[in-house]
Amino acid sequence: MAGDSATSPKAAWYRQPLVWLIILIPASSVLMGAATLVLAIRSFDGMVVDDYYRQGLQINRSLERDRAAARHGLGGTMRMDEGRGRIRTTLAADRGFRPPAALRLNLFHATRSGFDREVLLRRVTAQQYEGTLPKLVPGRWYLQLEADDWRLTGSFEVPGSDTVTVKSDSS
Repeated sequence: MAGDSATSPKAAWYRQPLVWLIILIPASSVLMGAATLVLAIRSFDGMVVDDYYRQGLQINRSLERDRAAARHGLGGTMRMDEGRGRIRTTLAADRGFRPPAALRLNLFHATRSGFDREVLLRRVTAQQYEGTLPKLVPGRWYLQLEADDWRLTGSFEVPGSDTVTVKSDSS
């Protein structure tokens, strides 16, 4: 009988801390995987450029448009008024340059192509263009101000940048 008292009854498996530790590690991995999946589904950011090959073929045309802007001495300043939802562009160029009646302004979010916007700017004076400024999400933005044969580029931060300088990449 003395031998019987030396062996005490063992605790049930669910009362052992080591068992719970072993269960906790894979269970936490499953939970974190599910949380990551939910985040990935809810915040799909898309590809920044869908067709890399076609974009690569267009590089020479883009460079020519930059050179054309540099030849005309093009540059400018853009003022954004988020309160009124307006954007005003003042264009500077060499003498003899004939400004177009309208310009395209492409706004590219730095990381999320779903937020990219295109704005049509109409000429209001000889050197000024105006258009409607869409609501922009916070972050870094790149812009291209372009006509059919030239383009100017720039970048800015939202919030924080009310005035943006645009210039040719060749200058």
